[in-house]
Amino acid sequence: MPESDDDLNLVPQPVDRDLFGEDAVLVDAVRRYGGEPHLGRLRDLGRQAGSPRALRWAEFVDANPPRLRTHDPFGRRVDEVEYHPAWHRLLQAGVRAGLTAGPWEAGADGAAHVARAAALLVWSQLETGHTGALTSSYAAVPGLRCDQALEKVWLPRLASRAYESSLRPPAEKLGSLAGVAVTERQAGTDLRTTTTVASSEPGGPVEGGETYRLTGQKWFCSSPMSDVSVVLAHTPGGLTTFLVPRVLDDATRNTWRLLRLKNKVGQRSAAAAEVELDDTWGVLLGDEGRGLRILTDIASATRLDGVVTSAGLMRAGVVRAVHHARHRQAFGSALIDKPLMQNVLADLALESEGATLLAMRLAAAVDAGESDFLRVAVPIAKYWVSKRAIAVLAEAMECLGGNGYVEEHGVARVFRDAPAASMWEGTGSINALDVLRAMSMQPRSMEVLLGEVDRGRGADQRLDSAMDEVAGFLQAAAREARRDPGAVEGGARWMVERLAVVLQAALLVRYAPAPVSSAYLATRVAGGGGALFGTLPVGRRSTQVIVDRALPG
Repeated sequence: MPESDDDLNLVPQPVDRDLFGEDAVLVDAVRRYGGEPHLGRLRDLGRQAGSPRALRWAEFVDANPPRLRTHDPFGRRVDEVEYHPAWHRLLQAGVRAGLTAGPWEAGADGAAHVARAAALLVWSQLETGHTGALTSSYAAVPGLRCDQALEKVWLPRLASRAYESSLRPPAEKLGSLAGVAVTERQAGTDLRTTTTVASSEPGGPVEGGETYRLTGQKWFCSSPMSDVSVVLAHTPGGLTTFLVPRVLDDATRNTWRLLRLKNKVGQRSAAAAEVELDDTWGVLLGDEGRGLRILTDIASATRLDGVVTSAGLMRAGVVRAVHHARHRQAFGSALIDKPLMQNVLADLALESEGATLLAMRLAAAVDAGESDFLRVAVPIAKYWVSKRAIAVLAEAMECLGGNGYVEEHGVARVFRDAPAASMWEGTGSINALDVLRAMSMQPRSMEVLLGEVDRGRGADQRLDSAMDEVAGFLQAAAREARRDPGAVEGGARWMVERLAVVLQAALLVRYAPAPVSSAYLATRVAGGGGALFGTLPVGRRSTQVIVDRALPG
């Protein structure tokens, strides 16, 4: 027997790390897009995210999911969700780091969204259940832009870096969070079948605009304990959005009946609730009949966060896999020195770097106001990156062997959390159809996307050929759509996948070292290698460079 565990071939726990500073790809991206003034705060957040205390918070919230409390001990209806204290610690840290609506404020600098995206990419490596409340608070602001009065009231609250969990009138709190309650049982993505109704009733106890009473049920409500939620309902003018507060101006509680919390595959720390509205007070957000347009703006910001958090989860999986392989011995040497394991790790690192570059490019486009580019690039990235995260994390879990399949090692939890981003704000098919819709209704957006891809032209013939192939396919699809729209729809996933791969490749040839971009082109663009990870058709010198870049030893 060994004299102590230290004499065994055991991997040290990956703690006391700077999750931002050790990510060269992310640091370079922040600098590239003008975020230099934010580097110090991002390093502070990176060290906090890599601390033992923060890791314990993540473990606690996953092991202790929220509980629904409909009534108090005396029988009064309260409709509250009780969270583990670590949930509030995570949310407080995220709010303090500016992960809510701060970048939308008028005084924010020109790289505010880039800095926030980098921070979210880092912080989501800890746990993503609690980040849903941060995302919905960030994404609500584009919807508020349609109503200056409501924006004036709510933007400072949602942008505040103070977190308060108590249910009190929002005007009395230092900061607020926002949720979303849109989907219904019978509707799913087809929001036109919404049955919730709203009727005008002026003079209600809700600040900021025209007040209504809402009645109906919502099947999925994110962050049901938020101070305010965006709710969709029918009015005489059509589908309309409302802001519905939990607590009214007179300090009484709004009717917000929590019927059940979902028992989900992952993100166990987050409470997704079924909610009943019964003469519930709300304030009109935008004009009657403009609800779907307003939700489109909210969905785009939510999808962007889905790309960022998926990139963060990929990064977490790659780091854990490389850390394990670097410290685990097998058959006389470290796993990381085994050619086959090194190929697997390099292949995973390629996927992670491509996702990070794409996520940060999208955030920079928000700062720059590139609406045409975002209109099509966001659903493309959401479709591809969120799906690739699941595959990356499955392989990363396998890199740890049997330990990876054990919950306490953490990678299994990250793997369980990953599919949520692919489903939230539109499944893969919905995002693919959204790209088709943009091609038809906003052709300028596709021209801008192809222009972005074309910035990588001349760097590698494989990429040039792929660009020509995609451009030709889009032209053919546009012609075919006039004759047989169903045929184009059937190929939408292939088209969006190819656009995503070429867009990532164009970014890699511009910003990544040659071994990284060449390996990506050989496999994802030119079709070399196999269908699974660990089949890179490159030599050990290249795989070593790629792995060392992912996590310097």
